[in-house]
Amino acid sequence: MKNKLVILLILPLYLLAQTKQNFKVVIVAFYNCENFYDTVHNPMIKDLEFTPTGDRKYKSAIYMDKVNKLATVISQIGTDISKDGPAIIGLAEVENDTVLNDLIHNKNLLNRHYKIVHYDSKDERGMDVALLYNPKYLIVKESMPLTVHLPSWGKYIRHTRDVLWVKGILDGEEVNILVNHWPSRLGDEEISNSGRYAAAAVCKVQMAELSNKNPNAKIILMGDLNDNPNSESVIKVLKAKGEIENVREGELFNPFVELYNKGIGTLAYQDSWGLFDQIMVNYPWLNKHQIGYFYFKQHVFNKEFLIENLGKYQGYPMRTWDGLSYRGGYSDHFPSYIILLKKTK
Repeated sequence: MKNKLVILLILPLYLLAQTKQNFKVVIVAFYNCENFYDTVHNPMIKDLEFTPTGDRKYKSAIYMDKVNKLATVISQIGTDISKDGPAIIGLAEVENDTVLNDLIHNKNLLNRHYKIVHYDSKDERGMDVALLYNPKYLIVKESMPLTVHLPSWGKYIRHTRDVLWVKGILDGEEVNILVNHWPSRLGDEEISNSGRYAAAAVCKVQMAELSNKNPNAKIILMGDLNDNPNSESVIKVLKAKGEIENVREGELFNPFVELYNKGIGTLAYQDSWGLFDQIMVNYPWLNKHQIGYFYFKQHVFNKEFLIENLGKYQGYPMRTWDGLSYRGGYSDHFPSYIILLKKTK
C-alpha cells in the first residue's frame, strides 16, 4: 500500500511546488477518532466501560495519552502542503465538547486556534460528529444537526449520529460542509444497510435544498460512511461519481474512488482494506479556472508511525484498543484529506 501512495503523490506535489507562488492552499480533512471519551460517566449514554472503574480501567493517564495522540496526528495532516495543516477537519466518535476542548488546547494544536462546532446526538453510545475549523481561514455563519430517522424494526426505536451541517465563509466565498458518521455494519445486513441509506438520504435532501437556493452553492460531504466508494448508499443514493469528467450540475464527485480502486484504504478488517472515510465535493468545486477555490487532490494520511507494527493487526492502522487492553495507538482509522486551491492575483 505504501508504494502505491508514493507513486500517487509525486506528480501532484511536484506540480504544486512549481506553482505555489500562484495559489492559496486549503486542507480539508476527516478523522474517525475511535472511542474518544472522557473518563466521567454520563448516565444518559452507554459509556461505563470508559470510566476508571469500567472494564477498560479508563483512567486520566490513558485519556490524556489519547488526547495527545490524536492531536499529534491532526497537527501533521497536510503540513507538507500547508504549514497550517487542516483549515477544516471533521471528526467522528467524539463524546462531547469536553474532549474537543481538551484536544484543541493540546500543545500540538494550540497555535492553530481551532474553533468547535458540535451538537449532542441521541446515539446510544454517546458518539457524535464535530467540526474543527481554523478562524484564519473559515468564518462560521450557521450550523445545525440534521436528524437521521432510522427505519423502525419492531418496537425497538434506534438512534444514530446526526449529520452536522455547517455554513461558513472561506476566504470570501460561501461553503457548506456536511459531516457524517453513518450507522455501522454490525448486526442484520438489511437493517444496517437501511440505516446508511437513511443517512445518505438526509444528505441528499440537504444538498438539494442548498442547490435550489443557490445553484452555485459549494458543498463538501465528508465522513465515516461505514460504506466503501462503490457501495449502493454512495453510488445510488448520493449518486456520487468517481470520474470527474462525468460529473454534471447537481452531482457529487468522489475522488476516493480512485484510491479505493488502487487498493488504498482507511481501515482494515480480516486482512482486507476498506475506504469508509471519504470526502466528496459537488460540481461547483470542479472548475479549475474559477476565481474561487477549486478541488485539486485527495489523500489518505497513512504515515509509518500510524501503522501497527506487531501482533494480529500488523499492517493495520494502529488502534487505541486491542479488545479491552489499551494498545496506546492512535485510531483504527487513517485520516483522509483533500487539497483545495485558489489562484492568487
